[in-house]
Amino acid sequence: MSVEDVVKRCEGLFEDLEFNAVKQWKAAHPGAKAIGYMPIYVPREIVHAAGMLPVGIFGGGDQIEVIQGDAYYQSYICRIPRSTLELGLTGKLDCLDGMLFPSICDVIRNLSGMWQIMFKDKYVKYFDLPQNYDDDTGGRFYIHEMQTLRNDLERIAERKITDEDLRRSIAVYNENRKAVRELYAYRAQKPWQAPTSEMYLVLRAGGVLPPQEHTALVREYISETEKQKRPQRDNARVILTGAFCEQPPLGLIKSIEMAGCYVVDDDFQLIQSWLLDEVPVNDDPLGELSKAFLHRSASTSSKYDEKKADKGQFLLRQVKTRGAEGVIFAAPSFCDPALLERPMLQEILAKHKIPYTAFKYAENTGQMAPIREQAGTFADSIKLWSAA
Repeated sequence: MSVEDVVKRCEGLFEDLEFNAVKQWKAAHPGAKAIGYMPIYVPREIVHAAGMLPVGIFGGGDQIEVIQGDAYYQSYICRIPRSTLELGLTGKLDCLDGMLFPSICDVIRNLSGMWQIMFKDKYVKYFDLPQNYDDDTGGRFYIHEMQTLRNDLERIAERKITDEDLRRSIAVYNENRKAVRELYAYRAQKPWQAPTSEMYLVLRAGGVLPPQEHTALVREYISETEKQKRPQRDNARVILTGAFCEQPPLGLIKSIEMAGCYVVDDDFQLIQSWLLDEVPVNDDPLGELSKAFLHRSASTSSKYDEKKADKGQFLLRQVKTRGAEGVIFAAPSFCDPALLERPMLQEILAKHKIPYTAFKYAENTGQMAPIREQAGTFADSIKLWSAA
């Protein structure tokens, strides 16, 4: 496929709120199950090891009108739980046999309880995460959570999930994460060759495709976009952070790029980049998954950090290693984790004289002009002050 064909395919998957790719996979694998998961990290390896398809559920974006979902939530929370409920209540998620709700915030915790009440015939699990990063405390807790999920999926699949099954799945996802890291590195090196609006679509495809197929797609995109030489502009290189849960509209990403910014790192699809390196494939698969989560994972506001002295160090490393000239804080309206952490991160950036700007959005944000103007002004200020 050409790069245009790859992007077109990914765009089709992104826009398909009927999840036809999932339905086609289930039709090709009679009796197999599909398990949905909300944003940020869940151990998809366990779902895959059960012979099931992990499916990313990232809300309805700006393609769905929320009617029923608004009846379940107050007005002063983010939009993603409402649109996710709308997807469920209108039958668009009927192809799923279960849902995982990772520990993102209180809103998602409440959504998991509501899901249990409304969809009694579906498997539902609130997947809790440790807040202590000692192997003997938080590690044991996290292994227990993963073992509980393993037991549940064995019951649903009506077969055992062996350690060998888990090792094979860990190897599959190691390769997928490696391909995603390659894509991020390529974009940071040549952001004009891999526009973030395209890269985002390629990443989103990983929410509905089997991991091996997504890995091949990521590498095909890198290969094909390298063949198509694109104009290089004197844009400002920025990190975009805060969008780890409710996803920004595609138009917002395009607006930031059109305003003169190259996004060289982000946290859009944290599910695919949470673990920072390969998980060892050995005799203790759950133990290795636990150690990777505790000690070799991305720092994000939805992950409790007891080491206050380390606050902001992950973001500073992103700025340095990606060659960024500034940071854009983009968080969904009413996103408590991102908005509460923002002032602390801004203080760290100010101490290191790293420019930043901030705005809020909703997944159905329609008016892009103010955001484009703000991003454009930020890009201009970076270029003006760096030249001064």
